[in-house]
Amino acid sequence: MHFKVKPIDYQDCKEWFLKKHYAHRIPPIEYCFGLYDEELLIGVCSYGTPASSVLRNLFPSFKLFELNRLVVNENLPKNTLSYFVAQTFSFMPKPIVLVSYADTSQSHNGYIYQATNWIYTGLSAKFMDYMVKGMEHLHGASIFDMSRGKENRVQWLKDKFGDRLYMKERPRKHRYFYFLGDKREKKTNVKGIALLNRALSKRR
Repeated sequence: MHFKVKPIDYQDCKEWFLKKHYAHRIPPIEYCFGLYDEELLIGVCSYGTPASSVLRNLFPSFKLFELNRLVVNENLPKNTLSYFVAQTFSFMPKPIVLVSYADTSQSHNGYIYQATNWIYTGLSAKFMDYMVKGMEHLHGASIFDMSRGKENRVQWLKDKFGDRLYMKERPRKHRYFYFLGDKREKKTNVKGIALLNRALSKRR
């Protein structure tokens, strides 16, 4: 494949996440990469710290990052996404653990992760989001973000939106893990998947 991948600045991916990704919000970002066709930026991918403290605590000896956004232009060759993800690995610090999700509400199954040998660990935990009638285009996390900095965030939302505020079950996601490191580190972590699955199964 003739495309090239290289690190990019946060500002270079901001518009992609707000306008092209279905969530239309910017996640926590620590690493950002661009997919280029010559000098033309045709895709972006980012990694950041996962929101789940449970996941972070499962790997006390390794830094955990979530592949939290992956967006490319339409009508690119079939294997472009898996190629893009695989190429970003060479730029990431090591050893680290990566996690990513495939959103069932978008009919995503994680074929990209399967093609790059990520380890499947089932569906994410059930979770309820706060939503607002008439603002269903906003992600539940975006609604809750409105209360950031308030002493009682839930009460602030109730006071602001009244009867328009309601709760809705968040679509569950397929969860995948990948380990970046030497052979010994990979072997140790892959063996730990059994423990990981048991821990995560309690939250499903």
